[in-house]
Amino acid sequence: MRLPLIALLLLLACALAAPWLAPGDPLAGSADALLAPLSPGHLLGTDDLGRDIWAMLIHGSRVSLAVGLAASVCSLAIGVLAGAAAGWLGGWADAVVMRIAEFFQTLPRFVLALIVIAIAGPGIGKVILVIAVLAWPQTARVVRAEIAALRGAAFVDAARLGGMPAPVIVLREVLPQIAGPVLVLAALDVATAILLEAGLGFFGLGDPNLASWGAMLNEAQQYLRSAWWMSVFPGLAIGLTVLVFNALGDTAAAA
Repeated sequence: MRLPLIALLLLLACALAAPWLAPGDPLAGSADALLAPLSPGHLLGTDDLGRDIWAMLIHGSRVSLAVGLAASVCSLAIGVLAGAAAGWLGGWADAVVMRIAEFFQTLPRFVLALIVIAIAGPGIGKVILVIAVLAWPQTARVVRAEIAALRGAAFVDAARLGGMPAPVIVLREVLPQIAGPVLVLAALDVATAILLEAGLGFFGLGDPNLASWGAMLNEAQQYLRSAWWMSVFPGLAIGLTVLVFNALGDTAAAA
C-alpha cells in the first residue's frame, strides 16, 4: 500500500505544482520544433509546433487527475445512493434500480462516450458527467448486495429499536461497514475515467484549450518514427497513472 500511495501523492503534487514546475502557457508554440529530449531548455523535447513536452505533460496531469477524481466521486455518489436505496428498501425499488443498472452496464462505455461528446461538444464538465453516468452501476450493485446482507444485522435492529430513522441508520451504521469495497471500486473508477478521458482526447474530443495526454498522443501519430518522444512520454504517463490507481485498488482489496 505504501508504494502506490507515495506514487499517488507525487502525481498529485506535480499536478498541483504545475504552474511552478512548468510556468507559462503549455500550448504556446515556438520556433524550437521537434527538439529531442535533453535539449537545452527542453528536458523532454518539443513537438512539431515547438511546444515543450514537459510542460504539456505536467499540465495534462491536472486534466487527467481532475477528470478521473471528479468522475469517480460523481459515480460513487450515484452508485452509493442507488445501491443503498435498492438494498435497504428491497422489493420493487430493488428491481427497478437493478434493471436500470443492468441497462447501463450493457452499453459500450467508450463508444457511447464518443457519441455523446461528439454531439454535445468537447468540455471537461461534459466528459466528467458522461463517465460518471456510465460508471455508477458497478458501485450500485456492490452497495446493494452489502446493505441487503447487513439489513438484518443485530446492530441495525438495535438502531431501529433506539428509534433511529432509516436514512440515519444507513448513513451512520451501515455505510461505514462497507467502506472498504466502495473505496476499492472508487480507485478503479479513477483509472477507468483517466483512460476514457485519454481516449476521447486521442480522438480529438477533448477540450482544445487544455493540455491533455490523449491530445498529445493524437498529435504524435504522424511523428512516431521521427519524433518518438512525442508519443512515448504521454503514453508512459497514462500507463503509470492507471497502474498506480489499479495498484491502490488491489492493495486496498487485499487489506
